[in-house]
Amino acid sequence: MGTVRTRFAPSPTGFIHLGNIRSALYAWAYARATGGVFVLRIEDTDVERSTQEAVDVILESMRWLGFDPDEGPLFQMQRMARYRQVLEEMLEQGLAYRCYMSTAELDALRERQMQARQKPRYDGTWRPEAGKSLPPVPAGVAPVIRFKSPVGGSVAWDDKVKGRIEFSNDELDDLVIARPAADGVGPIGIPTYNFCVVVDDIDMAITHVIRGDDHVNNTPRQIHILRSLGHEPPIYAHLPTVLNERGEKMSKRHGAKPVTQYRDEGFLADGVVNYLARLGWSHGDDEIFSRAQFLQWFNLDHLGKSAGQFDEAKLRWVNAQHMKSTDDATLAPLVGEQLRRLGLQLPADASLEPMCALFKDRCATTLELAQWLSMYFGEVSPSGEDQRAYVTDAVRPALSSLAVTLSGVVWDAPAIQQGIKATLSGYGLKMPQLAPAVRVLVCGRAQTPSLDAVLALFARETVLARLRAY
Repeated sequence: MGTVRTRFAPSPTGFIHLGNIRSALYAWAYARATGGVFVLRIEDTDVERSTQEAVDVILESMRWLGFDPDEGPLFQMQRMARYRQVLEEMLEQGLAYRCYMSTAELDALRERQMQARQKPRYDGTWRPEAGKSLPPVPAGVAPVIRFKSPVGGSVAWDDKVKGRIEFSNDELDDLVIARPAADGVGPIGIPTYNFCVVVDDIDMAITHVIRGDDHVNNTPRQIHILRSLGHEPPIYAHLPTVLNERGEKMSKRHGAKPVTQYRDEGFLADGVVNYLARLGWSHGDDEIFSRAQFLQWFNLDHLGKSAGQFDEAKLRWVNAQHMKSTDDATLAPLVGEQLRRLGLQLPADASLEPMCALFKDRCATTLELAQWLSMYFGEVSPSGEDQRAYVTDAVRPALSSLAVTLSGVVWDAPAIQQGIKATLSGYGLKMPQLAPAVRVLVCGRAQTPSLDAVLALFARETVLARLRAY
């Protein structure tokens, strides 16, 4: 088969969510794992529903996740001349024909078939056959173009996910592959989805089609068109549906979020890739892995056959593991952006890396990490409950003394720790009595990592001012 060529072909008729982009992940990963080519194709022929905003979200989501295409984005609406060329050739070769059955006639036909408990289908009235006389062409009816589907026998393929799939050709009527233009202009009209997909896959030399299993019923028709044009079909892998947490198909209607919202909520691209990979594929019992490991392991033989169910708690857990292992220099700009979204201005000399190192093990997302670090760049507001519980009359004198002590020490964690110990000794207190009070006043909360390390990352003046404010 030569070089592997995969494609991701979303329709920009709504924002892309995790269920959609999982197909992109596997197509991209298979191309990368095999040294192949990954093509991005935007299927925008549904002009009424396609939007530039949806295109932008697709491109932005793929950039964020690192699904960089080798070719594209290619837009179907820019290929109309090519589709019409192929349609004209098919008409000339007798592979397709014009059908003048009106919508009203087609509706009446379907009604009769349903009353007879037959499957509604086009009956081939305008299909040319040897020795058959066609009706006279009616005036004022713009024809559709139908593909002349094979009669008898079956069409089958070995799906990399579902195994052998076979359809009887007698179940497939003659597919409409072009509809009249809305203004009635032109002899060919508007090509339909199933036709455009085939021409694209041929022209782009696609070898592997990895897509959702809602396309299974389209596949036999696409295979027939491919073969009529002299090409064998690619290898298909139809992925099971991704369900939401209520067991419904993931969709905007059922509460799915745009992929870019996960970025904005502070998830790491590698964490999302890791989670999505395991939502329909496995490598033994491995739960947490790097992008490089995933690409080393990925193949189509271990794609799951069952629907994957999205679980945001599991996604957060996976992301938390990636937070812990991500280099602080990588986290720092991501956290800085989150801090700016929180309305905080960072000093030019702000060093987020040591802050990330200290707090990242407590956080599932960069947004959570930014919320922790906000105490360094904005005011804190300890709750009245925490103040009453920890800033008691018994520790107030020690807090004042600690402020004096810390005003004269070298400003690093060891010296701060010694100052705290001296204060504890001088007032006969234990760390669990003094430390929560210091945390509440300086950090706005009673629990933090090691107190000396936390305080050392503040400006000295900020710590002293907050200790003295109460």
